[in-house]
Amino acid sequence: MRSFTRSPRALRARLAQVLLPCVAAAAVVACGGGGSSNPFDNPPDVTNPAGVSGQKLSFAYFQRCINPIFLAQLQTNQGGTVSTQTCAGSGCHDSTTGTGGALRITPSATVLDVTDPANTPDVIRASNMYKNFYSAQGSVVIGQPTHSRLLTKPLLMQVLHGGGLIFLSDQDPNAKLMQYWITHAVPAGADEFSTASNGMFTPPDPNTGTCNTQ
Repeated sequence: MRSFTRSPRALRARLAQVLLPCVAAAAVVACGGGGSSNPFDNPPDVTNPAGVSGQKLSFAYFQRCINPIFLAQLQTNQGGTVSTQTCAGSGCHDSTTGTGGALRITPSATVLDVTDPANTPDVIRASNMYKNFYSAQGSVVIGQPTHSRLLTKPLLMQVLHGGGLIFLSDQDPNAKLMQYWITHAVPAGADEFSTASNGMFTPPDPNTGTCNTQ
């Protein structure tokens, strides 16, 4: 029987031919690259479906029920390593020192009394709390929680999240607050300060009412 020998250079070239497709396929599966041209990238920016793109989410509900989630000490699981930290911490989504992508949060944002006539829309829109609101709404597909990165990332629902797993399931109390906010837009044609959103609280008072989740 004849034996054949190959040079080290030829062997390396052949090994690359065999392994490269496997590595590429594994990267797509592990990173959830799906429809992205870059398997190491996240899905494209979220967009609202046709017909509801003009709607807004409630500012009052955000600052009372959603913003506190970003400031809370939450348990995270990053590949089996469990720790406790805040979403708005430095290295995460802090507006100044964070490295957490598009969602930017100013931890020191002051809660505003939305029933005070002095807090006009222009005044509120100039505040840090509104910056937090605007950034969070930018990670939402209105009416579709399972397509909104604000929720899918902390749940690790087919998308990467540098902060790891935050909510164990969509039944987590904080996840339910986010779901409620995303699915209860203010009426079409109304702005984010519409008093129609007061019904999202019990009693219907945006300053003292309990945050509804269903």
